[in-house]
Amino acid sequence: MIRQAWIDKDDSVAVVQQCELAGVSRATIYTQQKPKQVDESDLLFCRLIDEEYTRHPFYGTRRMVVFLKVNGHIVNRKRVQRLMRQMGLAGMAPGPNTSHAHPEHKVYPYLLRGVAVVRPNQVWSTDITYIRLARGFAYLVAIIDWYSRRVLGWRISNSMEATFCVDCLEEAIRAHGKPEMFNSDQGSQFTSDAFTDVLQREDIVISMDGRGRAFDNIFVERLWRSVKHEDVYLKGYATVGELMVGLTKYFVFYNGERPHQSLGNQTPDVVYRTSTGGGAMILDKYPRKEVTATLETATPEAKAKSGQRRPAASEVECAA
Repeated sequence: MIRQAWIDKDDSVAVVQQCELAGVSRATIYTQQKPKQVDESDLLFCRLIDEEYTRHPFYGTRRMVVFLKVNGHIVNRKRVQRLMRQMGLAGMAPGPNTSHAHPEHKVYPYLLRGVAVVRPNQVWSTDITYIRLARGFAYLVAIIDWYSRRVLGWRISNSMEATFCVDCLEEAIRAHGKPEMFNSDQGSQFTSDAFTDVLQREDIVISMDGRGRAFDNIFVERLWRSVKHEDVYLKGYATVGELMVGLTKYFVFYNGERPHQSLGNQTPDVVYRTSTGGGAMILDKYPRKEVTATLETATPEAKAKSGQRRPAASEVECAA
């Protein structure tokens, strides 16, 4: 009880770090917090924004205001900005503030444009999405293998701290080995030292999406669309516990039963295990003069020319 009293939620040091220094479980601190009053109208607007964003991820705050107005809800833009920021959503279009970068964190270049992914564990990628609950929301992070679209690890959190992303990464490496390259966006969770140190420790090449490049991590974005339309929206989870159980079942289904058109109607589990039938490539439709970056371990056949046409199973246009 004495050490728990050391934790000050208003201190400049994050609660996570305070708990680590004091040797106190975060769960103990969080359970002592009084639940915040939930604004029912905010929950309604969050649900509507989330559903529309999943259908049209290029919608920013201005279009969301128009969308809500068409559906009978007069909401000013500042409120929509606050809700989308709270959910971690931003319109997928060129421009500033498309990801929540940290000004002091190192940002790595994007290395996958024009590179053919021809085997499992060649490229992994990750992202975070917002999951709405009946009385609040949670955040979901997942790691997928680009070649097979297999979900290799996932975690749920009630905050955007980097800790749950690092836990997800380490779990995936323990269970499946390590990839040759790892791609993420420029969010502060993925540019943090805690996250990049794990990749550097394992000698994994780091790649990050370009600012405003909506399709650099398209395979994870398509995973989010599937998760929400095929499970979250249908089930309407009320609590984090229900969400945990439901997503556990869904990802087993997604990996082992759900046929993927882009994989020749095979499942990610089969493609990942057999190393056949998968593939991916982000086409470079606007090649620059400098040489397109490729994986050092890629075979000559795997080094694709900029803008080179590939079969459907190897293109960004593949269906999830």
